[in-house]
Amino acid sequence: MAVLILVTVYIAAKAVPALSIDFLLDDPSRAGRSGGIFPAIVGTLELIAGTALIAVPLGVLTGVYLTEYGGNGRVTRVVTAAVDVLNGTPSVIFGLFGMVVIVVYLGMGYSLIAGCVTLALMTMPVIIRTTQEAVRAVPDDLREASRAIGATKMQTTFRVVLPTAVNGIVTGTILSLARAAGETAPIMFTAVVVQAKVADYALTEPVMALPYHLYYLATEGRADPSMMYATALVLLVIVLAMFLLASYVRARGEKRMRQ
Repeated sequence: MAVLILVTVYIAAKAVPALSIDFLLDDPSRAGRSGGIFPAIVGTLELIAGTALIAVPLGVLTGVYLTEYGGNGRVTRVVTAAVDVLNGTPSVIFGLFGMVVIVVYLGMGYSLIAGCVTLALMTMPVIIRTTQEAVRAVPDDLREASRAIGATKMQTTFRVVLPTAVNGIVTGTILSLARAAGETAPIMFTAVVVQAKVADYALTEPVMALPYHLYYLATEGRADPSMMYATALVLLVIVLAMFLLASYVRARGEKRMRQ
């Protein structure tokens, strides 16, 4: 907690000179070295939303299948091992894979959709493993009681197991998306540009994003240092908000389970 408070206060203090309504709501100018960061905020939120739309359904369904239907066979063990390997793969590898396969080979181009698919591939292993652990934590007594009253395997899974495990699944999903929100390498190779306008955003066009904007300002932009810290603070607030949301969901779920 002390480290978190120290980092947050330090960044906030350095960001004060640049923070304003105009900074948050204006478009950038001079290749991002002045003006605002509104397109970067919108682009970051769009990347998170697109990642969630792709990764959450596939990740949750895969985790449920491996736990409830896969058994302990060789295929399940191989897939689980592959998921664990992907979970430990550096994000820059996903970025390079996205550039070569998604952007070039599949022809999606340097675009929002390419960035979302790349981030989805990076976050899906976390969602799969989180879903597996949440589903395994559901007591077998609930499954047996459901089957005893005539429910099928699928009805038990979707009406008993998933509702019981949903809090753990949602918590893990939010945490994985929060990680994706702060990644630079995957989107740097697939989706982001130095300067753009929100009006130009489309699935097939590149966008701005806070992590890459911060990277550019720190390495090549020659911007006022307070702009860098203000951008970092906005990104930090978004990530912390997602972590707080995950904590709230987990606390609500634990309270409801105790009741």
